[in-house]
Amino acid sequence: MSVSILDMSMSLDGYVADHDDYLGGADGERLHAWAAAPQAATTHRFEQEWGAAGAIVAGRRTAELMDHWGGSHNGAPIFVPSHRPPPPAARWGYPLVTYVSDGIESAMAQAKAAAGERDVQVRGGYVAQRALEAGVLDEVQIHQVPVLLGGGRRLFDVLPSLVELEVLGVIDTPEATHIRYRVRR
Repeated sequence: MSVSILDMSMSLDGYVADHDDYLGGADGERLHAWAAAPQAATTHRFEQEWGAAGAIVAGRRTAELMDHWGGSHNGAPIFVPSHRPPPPAARWGYPLVTYVSDGIESAMAQAKAAAGERDVQVRGGYVAQRALEAGVLDEVQIHQVPVLLGGGRRLFDVLPSLVELEVLGVIDTPEATHIRYRVRR
């Protein structure tokens, strides 16, 4: 059965993007430097997970910042919940990108159907918050980077209520602590 997993790098103070809300800025890039560190076994494990995803659910801001990953995420279809129509590239140039106008529940259901037995990777803080709120996010994997950014965009800035998590595993490296949780229902 398909599992939906939010997978994000985050500073110790809870930020996933720098002050300019840009993932590629100096501070934003700092959050992803762990993936280039010489810890081949750990990095390889996560690369395999990302590459094995059967579908992606991404927030509109994230999808557009990443130019919809060129139309597919390692060959996996991308579902973007949004009430606005898609931009031209997503509308005509990227056949594996689907904008879903009837909510996160529908986007997740479509992604899980497309993924089959494989996992659905969730990309973006806002869409993750909506998925938690709707009860359609199954797991959270945080790559917690030992840095305090002091500002930017927080991952869990607005949650509807208390969300209980169960620790599934922890991998500690000098560059990041990788923590995987199951969302308790």
